[in-house]
Amino acid sequence: SVTVASARAAAGPGIRAAARGAVAQAAQAAREEAALMRAWGVDPGELERMPFDQRARLAERLRTSRLARWAELIGRFRQMAEGERAHKIENATGELVGVTLGDDLSRVIPSELANLGLPETRAVFAARYAAGELMLYDSQGEQATGRGAVIACVDTSHSMYEAGPGGVTREAWAKACALALLDQARHAGRDFVGILFSAADKIQIFRFPGGRPTGIAQVLDFAESFLGGGTSYQAPLTAARELLAEEFDDAARRRGDIVMLTDDECGVTEEWMRDWKDAKRLLGFRVFGVAIGAPAAAEADSVLDALCDNLRSVEDFTDVHAAADLFRLI
Repeated sequence: SVTVASARAAAGPGIRAAARGAVAQAAQAAREEAALMRAWGVDPGELERMPFDQRARLAERLRTSRLARWAELIGRFRQMAEGERAHKIENATGELVGVTLGDDLSRVIPSELANLGLPETRAVFAARYAAGELMLYDSQGEQATGRGAVIACVDTSHSMYEAGPGGVTREAWAKACALALLDQARHAGRDFVGILFSAADKIQIFRFPGGRPTGIAQVLDFAESFLGGGTSYQAPLTAARELLAEEFDDAARRRGDIVMLTDDECGVTEEWMRDWKDAKRLLGFRVFGVAIGAPAAAEADSVLDALCDNLRSVEDFTDVHAAADLFRLI
């Protein structure tokens, strides 16, 4: 007994140290798992309701996903989009460029509205309103925010594997942007559709209705899929046009938004372009283009320029703010 007691006393500090180490490792693993879940947009409430074995399988899938190494980029895109939404002024069209004077109550700046909260300044507010001298947010250049579906057409041709600054691939930037657009659509109660495309015969469509919960498994299926091959504009844009026409026929919704994310330039037929312009006039949708690592595709005389209302080129794939205006306008 004396020998056993002595052995226990000698081993005690080591056991306690090992226990503390195990607790620290478990806490670190829990923090990493929570950060990974946040980056992929898993709602904390959804996570709490999830059975342990399902949660463990999800965590393992997130760790081993094709885009697992870009979880931090995906998280930064989501945070940027959330910040842009927080500064978005409802009913103010286009990009905010300053402050002007007028009587449009939908664009009154917060400091002006504060005058309504004090009895002694309400008369001042009323007088300024009557004179059209309230301070308003000023904007320029874009039509009103859409209300139809948000459709992200993501190029998954072989060249999208190419990496840029920081080792971030074109695919990773495009998918991270598309996932943030999914959040944007959900926040506004709008349908979201992800269309993966490459060659004319390769297309995959993922639908996320605005009125239903979005399961993380479907989000991962969209993010992880890659088709390979060449690039065709007509196939994904025809599918997007047909989806918006279907939405118009079923729910009388117009003014959808299509975002084309590609790293290549390709042609379209004249007949297809005529049909495209007719549908655009009828359905009132907007087209935003992002040329990823392909500045020539965003030049003034490019096919992409002819298709898009709003076009930009992205070459630094570590920069999430290159797409910031998308989340102000969509």
